Amino acid sequence: MSTTSSHILVTAPASKSMSHRALIGAALAPGESRLTGVLESVDTTHTMGCLTACGAGFARLSEGEYLVQGMHHGPTSQEGGGEGVADLDVAESGTTCRLLAGVVTSGRGRFYIHGAPRMHERPLGEPARALASQGVVFHWEGKPGYPPVTIATSGLPGGAIDVRLEESSQYLSGILLAAPLAKSAMTMTISGDKAVSWPYVSLTLQTMRDFGVPVVVEVLKGGRFTAVEQESVTRAEPGKLRFLVEPGTYQPRSLCVEGDWSNASYFLAAGAVGSHPVTVRGLSRDSLQGDRAILDILAAMGARMAWTSGSHGREGGDEVTVLAPAGGLRGVDVDMGACPDLVPTVAVTACFAKSPTTIRNVAHLRIKECDRLATLATEIAKTGCLAAMTEDTLTITPAPLTKGQRILFESRGDHRMVMGPALFALGGVDAQFDNPGCVSKSFPDFWERFGAVLAGAAKA
Repeated sequence: MSTTSSHILVTAPASKSMSHRALIGAALAPGESRLTGVLESVDTTHTMGCLTACGAGFARLSEGEYLVQGMHHGPTSQEGGGEGVADLDVAESGTTCRLLAGVVTSGRGRFYIHGAPRMHERPLGEPARALASQGVVFHWEGKPGYPPVTIATSGLPGGAIDVRLEESSQYLSGILLAAPLAKSAMTMTISGDKAVSWPYVSLTLQTMRDFGVPVVVEVLKGGRFTAVEQESVTRAEPGKLRFLVEPGTYQPRSLCVEGDWSNASYFLAAGAVGSHPVTVRGLSRDSLQGDRAILDILAAMGARMAWTSGSHGREGGDEVTVLAPAGGLRGVDVDMGACPDLVPTVAVTACFAKSPTTIRNVAHLRIKECDRLATLATEIAKTGCLAAMTEDTLTITPAPLTKGQRILFESRGDHRMVMGPALFALGGVDAQFDNPGCVSKSFPDFWERFGAVLAGAAKA
């Protein structure tokens, strides 16, 4: 990263969502894959550990570069035998937990999934319900529907199932990743009342295609299901979308993980609220990551932005510059059901606006690393801004920030409840955190990069 007289330049970190999926795709591919640009964080380390317990192998060649030795017969609780119990410690990684709860059902044996105390408060009952017809049994060790759990499976026979996405899209993603290893074709339909976080399913489908196991996506048109291009589906309606997966074999390959729109959002927002433009390098302009929506949200708030094309690859890729509007930001009314990880960024950005902001359709934030709705409301109130919530909305009414005011923000151990409120420093607040190191969950060098933004802002 660098600071010039005109702007602050930051390179986007590797995508956490894509890193998890690339590691799983490579682990399911018999043979050797080479992955570059992998995010090295606490969460991805636990994903590799769990996949190792299932029979995969990982050799680190350099920062973000790994040789992956894939499983030859799918996940097993003991390599080649399927006996014993594979110990899958997911710590605080909900992505690891929910994706692997589906992935391991394609294998053979018993898989014990457990984690940190907060993980044992986050629901996991939906994949158990969805996969019951496949002969998969979830043995709950404590509260039914929540980890810790031992999953017993002898593989997926295939056929039709339905999956509810009211709490998380990761339930479907995990089962999709397992489906090519089923004995016969699988058809998955979305059921329930609503579907949240759809763009993350697109990332799963992209990963499967990258590793040679494409999925047929069908939508209900005129009373019948019709195949469509994956990219044409921008939202999921229960009962009107299904997926067809034929038995297949994941193919080993070389793959570079793209930059992370989620973690780049803090720097893009910094350009919108600060006195200095911020340029972020290495983001894919055509990314399927749902958190690319941060640009649309910031634009709706009045922020100015411009793209500059660069060479391919994360370090030298496209650059996007964001800067504050001359007349100040305005509040917005926005549905963020598809991009929940952006809510802390947008909620704090809203505190710099001239009018209120309402964030809707985000009840699923209550089952993240902490109850993010309640936590955001509590922590934002410390600044003098008002934060009112309902079951699935958060409304921010901005108030002038007091420059030099020292505020201790409580993270509840949630990485995004540190990185989002860090933006208050750009308003002159002396922002302190009870657990600044919890950013290592997804962004170990956040403070180094954000420090450059603060230093550049100080020179403006």
